[in-house]
Amino acid sequence: MSTQMDSNRVVIFDTTLRDGEQSPGASMNLDEKLRIALTLEEMGVDVIEAGFPIASDGDFESVNEIAKIVTNSTICGLARAAVGDIARAVDAVAPAERKRIHTFIATSPLHMEFKLQMKPEQVLEAITKSVSFARDKVDDVEWSAEDGSRSDHDFLCKCVEAAINAGASTINIPDTVGYGIPTEYASIFEMLRNRVPNIDKAILSTHCHNDLGLAVSNSLAAIGAGARQVECTINGLGERAGNCALEEVVMSLQTRQDVMPYTTGIETKHITKASRLVSTITGFTVQPNKAIVGANAFAHESGIHQDGMLKNAQTYEIMTPESVGLKKSTLVMGKHSGRHAFNEKLKELGYGLGDNAVQDAFKRFKDLADKKKDVFDEDIIALVDDSVVRTNDRVRLVELEVSCGTKESGANLTLEIDGEEKSCESHGDGPVDSAFQAIKTLFPTEATLQLYQVHAVTGGTDAQAEVTVRLAEDGKTVNGQGADTDTMVASVKAYINALNKLLVKREKSAPAAISA
Repeated sequence: MSTQMDSNRVVIFDTTLRDGEQSPGASMNLDEKLRIALTLEEMGVDVIEAGFPIASDGDFESVNEIAKIVTNSTICGLARAAVGDIARAVDAVAPAERKRIHTFIATSPLHMEFKLQMKPEQVLEAITKSVSFARDKVDDVEWSAEDGSRSDHDFLCKCVEAAINAGASTINIPDTVGYGIPTEYASIFEMLRNRVPNIDKAILSTHCHNDLGLAVSNSLAAIGAGARQVECTINGLGERAGNCALEEVVMSLQTRQDVMPYTTGIETKHITKASRLVSTITGFTVQPNKAIVGANAFAHESGIHQDGMLKNAQTYEIMTPESVGLKKSTLVMGKHSGRHAFNEKLKELGYGLGDNAVQDAFKRFKDLADKKKDVFDEDIIALVDDSVVRTNDRVRLVELEVSCGTKESGANLTLEIDGEEKSCESHGDGPVDSAFQAIKTLFPTEATLQLYQVHAVTGGTDAQAEVTVRLAEDGKTVNGQGADTDTMVASVKAYINALNKLLVKREKSAPAAISA
């Protein structure tokens, strides 16, 4: 890899499809994972951690299918320090042109005693055995010290040395629980570089969680201390408070070359597109003030700011919207816009759809334009995401009518379930409750509603509503999204989207301790 030739090149290791999917509700089906993987490859991600193959047959299949279609990025499978895990991961990544096995074991006193129930010498033995086994199967092996930031330094040095001797060419020191602060975390990398005799034979990697809001800061500090791989996710997706956000660490390196003279292979113009895709698929809406990809990231409302921007954009913008894939609208869309103009708008917004998908999206656009005088970019994004990007096959909305007001509320609903139309009438505490009760009547489930959230895609009373719904069942949670100019229709779409995801997630049964 060119990284070893360029001491300032930072490898971008994306774990959206593995660690990101561990975020409660962030369930993805095979087709969605393939779309994300191809987008990551297009963006220039060096390593795609495609999943945890031992977790389920579904996880194995997704890693295996991604390994078949991605040619430029290295495809990585995660495995615990167990022969069965590693063998399964090896089979999953086998079709990839570039493949990596990422194996891990906990090294902190707390984890070794209470989770692993192993003595330090047993952990050292497991490291040598697991890494050696993986290295016999593939050329590229990464080893992680789970809870590395809380590990004893003397023992961590022994573990890293053992892993490198066994064949690991990448050593990852995760801040698994988001406990570290930048100076402290960076000192671990400096310590390893000074004390581990064979450290020059491996690339040091950082993997930070955001429990204290320091994931990006810790990752940048580690780079300054010698790390040359950053493990991250799109939108900072991940369990608990999430992971280091790819877009933030990459743009930090690109923007502050004066103090961080490091490079990546990321084509930053694809960042916004990737962010939108991951947000749509997972149902995790990006907060408006999120750095780089939030709706307000390049918005200026203060009069002083606006005045400065008009005179010179650099007064308040440290990077251009275009650098992350945001483009100024050059086409105004309305009900008289043709198919060609609509297709050009889709390309401008970063969508590469096939002819059939474009035709379907165009029909929905014309329906929307009949309801709205002005169709904004945000409307088209919501429309395409809602109708084309998702594939929810088992349950579909056919027709909905609701009644509400000071008297009794009710809903008449028709769904297509496994190809068969079913209808019912239901009453509840308001129109939303009535509609959701109707869904449960037609498709009985024990799932409970944990979140119901509505926001307007644009301004005005004719704005599309985008609804997010979170369902929980037997410890599994999923998010669903739906968009429509009718809030009730959007609500039912979101519930059905979540329900379809829940049906997929029922197939999964991940083993314990999938952390790193």
